Amino acid sequence: MSERETEGRSPLDERGADATPATSRRRLLIGGAVAASAIVSIRPALAQTAASVLNCQVPVPDPARATSLIAPDGALVPAGTKGAFAGPARPFTGEEVKAALGGRSLPGASYEQSRAYLNYIRRLQSGTSGFTCYASLQMPR
Repeated sequence: MSERETEGRSPLDERGADATPATSRRRLLIGGAVAASAIVSIRPALAQTAASVLNCQVPVPDPARATSLIAPDGALVPAGTKGAFAGPARPFTGEEVKAALGGRSLPGASYEQSRAYLNYIRRLQSGTSGFTCYASLQMPR
């Protein structure tokens, strides 16, 4: 290019990028704004996810097996089995399960019932109602 063709254009370095300090600062500011907006939009999503994990439910036992009792080791056993416990009247929330995993008893349950229910919850497998809730409680934050 001749001098006449480059008049009015910003100087370019060998790679073709703008070489002026003002342009570099502008690009840096734009990049920072993009990063900040990404953080602002991700944080509420993470907070919402954490809240939904604590509000999820774990039915004990799974509704498909509601007629079964819970043995002390967490296994499902037929009704009438000695030493087994009936399921609670309502599902436990993720928050209640998390607290129980930390050493508290589940609400409305004796110490032995709470241990049996937690053993059942620990044995949950994919496809069982409450598994996703329990698995999400195990994820590190």
